Amino acid sequence: MTAQRTYIDRLVKLGMLTALSLILVYAIHFPIFPSASFLEYDMADVPILIGTFLYGPWWGLGLTAVVSVLQWLLVSPQSLWVGAVMHFLATGSYVVAAGLIYAHHKTRTAALVGMAIGAALQTLMMIPMNLIFTVHFFGVPKEAVIALLPTAIIPFNAIKTVANSIITFLLYKRVSKLFERNLTQRRPEKENEA
Repeated sequence: MTAQRTYIDRLVKLGMLTALSLILVYAIHFPIFPSASFLEYDMADVPILIGTFLYGPWWGLGLTAVVSVLQWLLVSPQSLWVGAVMHFLATGSYVVAAGLIYAHHKTRTAALVGMAIGAALQTLMMIPMNLIFTVHFFGVPKEAVIALLPTAIIPFNAIKTVANSIITFLLYKRVSKLFERNLTQRRPEKENEA
């Protein structure tokens, strides 16, 4: 198999993961805390994490960028570019941390440690991002955001990242087996039976 076909095969599979991420945002989204119904859980990061473990942290970061822009344009245009930037920075921090750890030690333990560190980073990243973007771009008073940090924003992101980590851990091996097949390789033609 040529390097070009390998590259095309990878892009096709990353495209599939991108589409799946967008479908999951449409299909599964619901609030966890009644006091902050604007914070909705979704599984969009699961395909991104799977792509990260399959192809490495930098491909995962690229996948995060594409999904962030498409979510902004197709799913939540009301959040403007701010939502895309927040998603890219938050999920990107998770992806790079988990991807780097797993790339160096491809074991279940490394995957769990990487996801735990990535989940913590994403949760922590949302604190300054809400204080900056939610206050200065969405016009929410800083006091209101500070009050929501311990009661909704931090717990929500912790629950979301842990849930997505568990789902990724349970699905990764099954999906990786499906993705081992080269989609660009021609199938041998069956001989015509007499």
